[in-house]
Amino acid sequence: MHFYTRRVIFAHLFVIAGSLAAQSGPSQPLPDLGDSSQAVISPAQERKLGEATMRQVHASGAYLDDPEVNAYLNSLGRRLALSTTSSKQDFEFFAINDPGVNAFALPGGFIGVHTGLILLTQNESELASVLAHEISHVTQHHIARMISGEQKNQLATLAAMAIAVLAARSRPDAAGAAIATAQAANIQYQLDFSREYEREADRIGFQVLDKAGFDTRAMSSMFERLQRSFRAYENNAPNYLRTHPVTYERIADATNRAETKPYRQVADSRDFHFVRALLKSYQGTSKDAIRDFESSLAERKFNDESATRYGLVASLLRDKQLERAAKELAVLEQTAKPSAMIEAMAGQVLAQSGKRDAAIKRYQAALQRYPNHMQLVYDYPDALIETGQHGAAVQFIEGQLQRFPNDARLHQLAAKSYAALGRKLQQHAHQGEYYVRLGNLRGAIDQFELAIKGGDGNFYQISTAESRLRTLKQDLADQGKEFGKLAAQNFRP
Repeated sequence: MHFYTRRVIFAHLFVIAGSLAAQSGPSQPLPDLGDSSQAVISPAQERKLGEATMRQVHASGAYLDDPEVNAYLNSLGRRLALSTTSSKQDFEFFAINDPGVNAFALPGGFIGVHTGLILLTQNESELASVLAHEISHVTQHHIARMISGEQKNQLATLAAMAIAVLAARSRPDAAGAAIATAQAANIQYQLDFSREYEREADRIGFQVLDKAGFDTRAMSSMFERLQRSFRAYENNAPNYLRTHPVTYERIADATNRAETKPYRQVADSRDFHFVRALLKSYQGTSKDAIRDFESSLAERKFNDESATRYGLVASLLRDKQLERAAKELAVLEQTAKPSAMIEAMAGQVLAQSGKRDAAIKRYQAALQRYPNHMQLVYDYPDALIETGQHGAAVQFIEGQLQRFPNDARLHQLAAKSYAALGRKLQQHAHQGEYYVRLGNLRGAIDQFELAIKGGDGNFYQISTAESRLRTLKQDLADQGKEFGKLAAQNFRP
């Protein structure tokens, strides 16, 4: 599986930023928001830049498509974001399926966290300190300001890095050399920006962490944990330490800030422990995961017993030990407080055991109590589809799409249901929307062309599909212009 590195992401950002800057010439003056970055890229353009990069993240396969993990990150992130002064800034938090220790911010409020970093943290405040730091990179427009500097000082580097991105798509062996060459003359410049911005993100991130009610000592303890991780890796440092260099000065600053605040003991949320247990259940082989959770329970070495039992059930499901998973789930339900994550796990155990009617009833009851829990929102119609109840599935999904119109998985489920019902226009239109959200514009265009040719839509549905097709073709053309000219002028196979 290919994983995006921070530098490849930045290379892609610079290419699109160059195109955006060209669009915002003297005839389109941008508002002055107090820093030079706004002379190059506006907040609206930052969002567009971030959305374009997110399509690449989805297409790369790096995105962890796990509703439980991403829902938790967004819940934690929203709590922190509410403590910032940038109340109009939208944020989206997501997990990257990579055991490496890393996190990064993209323009427009998109913040990614590697699963390895989540597992490295020992309490929720430590994870919150990382998110607060990345949120501060966004609210302070650090990437836009870096792009501003690049536009003024390093235009040649941007062109070379654009070619590196193109090379990465067709010749991975050439991409590494191309990126390294492009960056060689630019490294010191970026490091100077990095030190300045890291200090600013530390300072403002600390304020966000404090205002949101977390333990402010967690920032320095997380830095120290990263330092120990750095020594363990020796010359192969984790990615987070390469892009966020931790120095003793930064640790001391974080410690000194914490000493100015009164002691605050902050309990972790149960979801924090459940999510970490879920991620642990994915590590190694399923049998190794089962043994690890069994050992923790036998020796009573855990931070949260319910979460450890939840992880054991998840590992048993992964290993297809369905009868034992049901027994362990019963123990979990007897000992744990009610939880949306437990309800979703219970539905999974029933569905995978072939008890789909019971699973549907369980999902229906759980959705009454937890209507916004996305794992339940996905699993319920999936169970309806598996039992042939496609009409009921379509009715539920269309209702959810009114609430979550940009949700890729709901569009995919809708396409599956409409296909079973023989409704071609809706099938292909929803499959097209699914491809859009994965960054596959060509595939989306093909699907909308099939939708229009389906022959079973009314005038309004066909007109809507035709309008959407025109928009997608224009988006694809604009995307091609961003890369095509540079490729023709500079890239030689």
